[in-house]
Amino acid sequence: MGRGISFDDLSYERFRELARRTDLSRHEKVGFPDDYREGKEELIFADIKRKLRALEQRQKVILEVGPGCSRLPTLLIELCESNAHQLHLVDSPEMLAYLPATGCVHKWAGRYPQDVGPLFEQYTGKIDAIIAYSVIQYVFAEGNLWDFLDKSLSLLAPGGEILLGDIPNVTMRKRFFASEAGMECHRRFTGSNELPQVHFNRLEPGQMDDSVVLALLARARAGGFHAWVLPQPDELPMANRREDILIRRP
Repeated sequence: MGRGISFDDLSYERFRELARRTDLSRHEKVGFPDDYREGKEELIFADIKRKLRALEQRQKVILEVGPGCSRLPTLLIELCESNAHQLHLVDSPEMLAYLPATGCVHKWAGRYPQDVGPLFEQYTGKIDAIIAYSVIQYVFAEGNLWDFLDKSLSLLAPGGEILLGDIPNVTMRKRFFASEAGMECHRRFTGSNELPQVHFNRLEPGQMDDSVVLALLARARAGGFHAWVLPQPDELPMANRREDILIRRP
């Protein structure tokens, strides 16, 4: 917490409030302290490009859900302009107002998927790549995770992909802090020899864990889609406790 900002219990409406504040950086408006994202967004975007094949191709239809207002969506817009893609962005009107309105960009204001029915009417089966980066945890906490997944799957064109990126997995975090590397990381961060408190097999309401991550894979696969859990590169700011899911329509 800093300058009266709490990064706990974030939601669609809380993000709208953060977007309206004039005293926050772009990173803080999307729920991150500056030191978590400053100078890292080019690395994050390079990883996204490696994982989604359509981005480096040409004349594809791209959708980002919850782009926010940091440097990441600007990098995506620049790439889409360069590769003649059609880019759709879904977020609150407050967040979308920060993003440039170029010829390749189509903005959809509201919650996804419930507020953008016309998007589904026009683009079901036509989207080549969907990005939801550091978003799915908020859907899990306040929305309908399965509706989000099912409707996103319905948008994919043949060969299309979804990247559910930067998923905070509390079980992964526990595994890390129970390891020697995690203990050393904790010692450096706290400046003390106190060991991190790690408790397995404990219910933690509101937190995504292995069971949720694996259930997402199982549901996508049962629906006829390929799905994988992918690690983040070590240079990303939270690679030791976050991971990505890639889903592909065969």
